[in-house]
Amino acid sequence: MQLKEESLVEHGPRLIIITVTAVFCALLEIIDTTIVNVALNNMRGSLGATLNEISWVITAYSLANVIVIPLTSWLSQQFGRRNYFAASVILFTICSFLCGNAHSVTELIIFRFLQGMGGGALLVTSQTIITESWPPEKRAMAQAIYVLGIIVGPTLGPPLGGYIVDNFSWPFIFYINIPVGILAAILTIQFVRSPSYGAKRSSGEVDWLGIILLTVGLSSLQYILEKGQEDDWFNSKLIIILCITAFLGLYLFVWRQLEAKFPVVNLRVLKDSNLRIGVMLTFITGFGTFGSTFVIPLFTQSILGWSAQQAGVLQLPSTLFVAVMMPVVATLIQKGVQQKWLIAMGLFIFFCFCMLAYRIIVPETGSGDFFWPLMVRGLGLGLCSVPVSTMSLSTLKGQQIGEGAAFTGMMRQLGGSVGVALISTFLSRKTSIHRVEVATHLNVYDLNVQERISKLAAGFRNRGLDSLTSRNSAYQVLEGAVTKQATLLAYMDVFMFVGIVFVVFVPLVLLFVKRSKNKVNLADAAH
Repeated sequence: MQLKEESLVEHGPRLIIITVTAVFCALLEIIDTTIVNVALNNMRGSLGATLNEISWVITAYSLANVIVIPLTSWLSQQFGRRNYFAASVILFTICSFLCGNAHSVTELIIFRFLQGMGGGALLVTSQTIITESWPPEKRAMAQAIYVLGIIVGPTLGPPLGGYIVDNFSWPFIFYINIPVGILAAILTIQFVRSPSYGAKRSSGEVDWLGIILLTVGLSSLQYILEKGQEDDWFNSKLIIILCITAFLGLYLFVWRQLEAKFPVVNLRVLKDSNLRIGVMLTFITGFGTFGSTFVIPLFTQSILGWSAQQAGVLQLPSTLFVAVMMPVVATLIQKGVQQKWLIAMGLFIFFCFCMLAYRIIVPETGSGDFFWPLMVRGLGLGLCSVPVSTMSLSTLKGQQIGEGAAFTGMMRQLGGSVGVALISTFLSRKTSIHRVEVATHLNVYDLNVQERISKLAAGFRNRGLDSLTSRNSAYQVLEGAVTKQATLLAYMDVFMFVGIVFVVFVPLVLLFVKRSKNKVNLADAAH
């Protein structure tokens, strides 16, 4: 067994080529989850689509991702890792070209779904390819390199997409994937090697029912998270039906996997306590990473009037700081620092970031005010991301490691989806609540309010408006001020909410994470 594992370890130029190839593939997949956001209006005008139709460009990609990620371990065993990874890169690249050449919104949605099927496989497979290629004593560093792509990707998407849309046209956000994808496919076929697997399952032994139940359950859940706020949650019959479908699909899937002779996803691996807490923490870090990447640009664009490119560039310094932190954290792990202390510290520091953001939310907030809070965010993510990734697999052995990696990949994606859905809903509801609270303090008979309205109306009359129009305009300005104040209070509540979610897990990590007696050999993820 040892010879088999060590035969996958690479050195010198081969190691560099394999690592760069895998990282760029994972990075492309993550970037494509956010780069499209800033181009939706351009796509909508070009393709003649409604806002609801064009939003499916994002939803279709997310649906495909969340379906294929838990199946990657099984698919790698069926087809061989190199073949499966190369095929996924090729599918992703071809569909990128087709997305850029789509002539209707229907074509674009279909090609985005297929692109997501190829892209979702790149995440977990890239992780195992990188780790199995590095020597065992340096695999914490390999994890750091992989996680860096996951952290950097969501941040690079908006500014890169904004630059491309401003200077070229929206199809080029897909075309930039093509040269990287072609090169990655060639290098994968040439350099990546597959480990030995168990016997390939015949079509009669494949758990087709499990695959169907997983697809129905997860796709229903992902749709609810993506479209729930837009469809007003349980006021929509479709959302209610999909909630029932998601519950039944996932419940029956769990039952099927525990009963099947050859389960497509081995749920028994969750008996490991470190993996259980790791899956939860991966969910939380996905929640925080994608949630904060969503809410900060939303605040700067909607309240401060920034462009998408400006909002994206704001987060680049903290992303670069994470890049600096990764090798430092990996070195600490290799020197024997307990992962649970690093994770707990990272979660608490992310809580501190939320509290700092809570304090700077004012109408006059500028880019300089966000700099240090975002650097604190980078420090927190840097301290907890790599330890969570390695700790999750630290007490697993052999084939269990690949199965555990699939779980963590799926939960990271779901964590991001839940984060965006919860934050958008929380923001909407809290804005409504605060608007009522602020409005109750404005009494039209109050002398200060009357004086404010009179001054505003006088200003509009000086611009040539009649008395009635000037007074109505004054009321509209006051209404806008109330709405803005309510929105600011809602953003403050969002950061408080996210911070509490993170700090709650600090004692859980210290109490329940066990120290691995043996160093994890992540090359076993392949078997």
